[in-house]
Amino acid sequence: MAITSAIVLFAVTWFMTMLVALPIGLKTQGDMGEKVEGTHFGAPANYNPRRKAVIVTLVSVVIWAILFTAIIQTDLTWHDFDWTSKLPPVGES
Repeated sequence: MAITSAIVLFAVTWFMTMLVALPIGLKTQGDMGEKVEGTHFGAPANYNPRRKAVIVTLVSVVIWAILFTAIIQTDLTWHDFDWTSKLPPVGES
């Protein structure tokens, strides 16, 4: 795996982990009962982006290491997932 592929794999892993982790533990202003004037009840009341980013980074490093090891240790290629090559040819009309 090239260094560029490893970086892209980490970036995709990090962003997917962040999208999964964003709603976890989130308390809204409606939940807390303390709505700030001019905001929506669904606005976060206790959002800490630095803490969330650190946790997501640690989890994504573990996931990335597992994926990286699986790709490096096996002969896994993109062609193993290419299910379209096994389809019958399209008939001419």
